[in-house]
Amino acid sequence: MLGKDSTYREFNDDDDHSEEMQSPDFFRDVVEADGEERDERPSEDDARGSTPSMRVSKACLKNVFTVVLIFIYLLLTTVAAFLAYQTISDFLEKLNHPVMSVTYKEVDMFSPPGIALYPGNARLLSCRHHYHDHIPPLVNPGKPQDSDCVIKEVTYNGFFTNQTKKALVVRGPSDVHSRELIFMQFSQNETEEDFSAITYMLFANFSDLDNSLNQSEFMRDCERNYSTWTFSGGFRTWVKMSLVTTSGKSDQSVEFRQESTVVKFNDKRPETERSNQLFFAVFEWRDPFIQEIQLIVTANPWSSAAILCGVFMALFKAANFAKLTVQWIIRMRKRHLRNKARQQGIIN
Repeated sequence: MLGKDSTYREFNDDDDHSEEMQSPDFFRDVVEADGEERDERPSEDDARGSTPSMRVSKACLKNVFTVVLIFIYLLLTTVAAFLAYQTISDFLEKLNHPVMSVTYKEVDMFSPPGIALYPGNARLLSCRHHYHDHIPPLVNPGKPQDSDCVIKEVTYNGFFTNQTKKALVVRGPSDVHSRELIFMQFSQNETEEDFSAITYMLFANFSDLDNSLNQSEFMRDCERNYSTWTFSGGFRTWVKMSLVTTSGKSDQSVEFRQESTVVKFNDKRPETERSNQLFFAVFEWRDPFIQEIQLIVTANPWSSAAILCGVFMALFKAANFAKLTVQWIIRMRKRHLRNKARQQGIIN
C-alpha cells in the first residue's frame, strides 16, 4: 500500500508540472525573461557600428593636426627665406656704403701745394710771400713789382675742351704756424667780355709737377681730378685752404676745401690808369689740421655666412619634415581606405 501511495504521489507531481507548462502564463514569462537577457547584452552590430566612426574621427584629427603643422612650417620657411634675403641685402648695402671715420691730424708744415692760375689776357704784376696775416700797403698798384715766388709756366691741351691752355703754376705756402701767405696782383686791359675773372686750381704737391716727366700730361690729369674756382677783378679775394685726405677701398685721394672772403679794392689811381682792371688774390692755410676720412666697411662676411648657413639649414629641415609629413598622410589615407573596404566587405 505504501509503494502504491508513493508512486501515485510522484505521478501526480509530474502531472502538476505538465499542467503548469501547458498554461499560457508560463510561456509569456519565459519570453519576457529571454527578452530581458537579450537587452542586457550589447549587440554585435552596435559594436561593429561604433568602431569605424571612432577610427574615422581619430584619422580626421590626425590629418587636421598634420595640416596645421605643415602650415606652421611653411610660415617658418617664409620667415627664413625673408631673413636670408634681408641678410644678403644688408650685406650688400654695407659693402657699397661704407661708414666714414673722420680724424684730424695736426702738422707743423704742409707740403707746398700747387696753385695753377689761368690769367688769359691778364698779366701777373707781383707775387710775394708774407707772414702772420700781414700785407703791407700797396705801393704803385698796377705797376710791375718784385716777386719772390717759384712760378712755372705750362702749356697743354685742356682735358675737357681740348684747347690749348697756358697755366702759371705757383708754389704755395707751407709754414702754417707762421701764418705764411702768398699775395698776387694781376692787371688786365679793357676787354670785350661782360664779366672778367681769373680761374685757378689747387693740387696737392707742387713737387709732383717738378718731378713729372711730362708736365703737360700732369696738368691734364689735375684738370680732370681737381675742381676750379675763380676770383674777380676790382676785389681782393682771400682764400683759406684746408686739406682733406680720403682712404678706403680704393687708393688714397686728396681734396682741397676752401673758404674765401671778398673785399672791394679802392682804386686811387688816376683816371687814365683805371682802364686797366686789377685783380688781387691771397692764399694761405686755414689751420694746421689735415682732415683724414677713412672709409670703413662694416659688413662682416663671416657673420652673414653663419646666418645664411643657419637659414638654409632650417629650410632644409622644414622641407624634409614636409616631405615626411606628406608621405605619412598618404600612407594613413591608404590604410584608412583599405580598412573601409575591408569593413564594407564584412558587412556585405
